[in-house]
Amino acid sequence: MKENDTYALHEKARKRIKQKKRLYFHFILFLVGSLFFVILNKVIEFKPEYDWFVWIIFIWIFILIVHFINVFFMNRFFGKEWVRLETEKLIRKHQNKVEELEKSLEKDGAFTRDSSEKEINS
Repeated sequence: MKENDTYALHEKARKRIKQKKRLYFHFILFLVGSLFFVILNKVIEFKPEYDWFVWIIFIWIFILIVHFINVFFMNRFFGKEWVRLETEKLIRKHQNKVEELEKSLEKDGAFTRDSSEKEINS
């Protein structure tokens, strides 16, 4: 394996670990924060007439789920590597269409590759 490839793999793994670490930290923060809001509402009795902590926890769970989906699913499907592969695929498809069009035009006698290459180069 080339040194460049090894570096790229190492860099990709480092970024992936960083993403997971942030997700785990978010989860721990969610647990501590949820406990804090429950204590604030029920034990300290800050606005005890309404269970407002439930709404905060539900909203935070939603955000945590979105973060989880982004790290484990969306990043795999729509990450930088996916974008690069899709771009290369579209470029190849475009090049194939251009080649087919040139062949079709050559067949019809509308244009020859030698003359078109000379015009482009000059």
